[in-house]
Amino acid sequence: MNVNVRIRRLAHGVGLDLPHYTTQGAAGMDLLAAVEAPVAIAPGGRALIPTGFCIALPPGYELQVRPRSGLALKHGITLPNAPGTIDEDYRGEIGVIVLNTGAEEFVVTRGMRIAQAVVAPVVRALWEEVEDLDETARGAGGFGSTGH
Repeated sequence: MNVNVRIRRLAHGVGLDLPHYTTQGAAGMDLLAAVEAPVAIAPGGRALIPTGFCIALPPGYELQVRPRSGLALKHGITLPNAPGTIDEDYRGEIGVIVLNTGAEEFVVTRGMRIAQAVVAPVVRALWEEVEDLDETARGAGGFGSTGH
């Protein structure tokens, strides 16, 4: 299924590829760093990395910003708010909060693939307040209660 998303390139994004799927079966599109100069992130540090574009999602959709598994495995780079949600009514630049959980400094350079984005439908909840909930085998058992 395809959905049209309008995208506006910003001045500091000129020369960088727009987000795109790298394989036929890819769910996520790579987001590139639109930094003017390298950004060093110390171990335990974080930085907001610009992507150089803004979007207009159609009604009923969100853009989820997720970590890249290769950066996580090789360098300990993740996104502290993963998945980050870009709402359909947001029109500012897409930024990626990058967290270095690794043991060494990590340097983000222009054009580096820093995250991935997934366009997803949004289901909105309609709360129905009730006096009681249905009983289940699990009941109110929480964290670790299933033994797995």
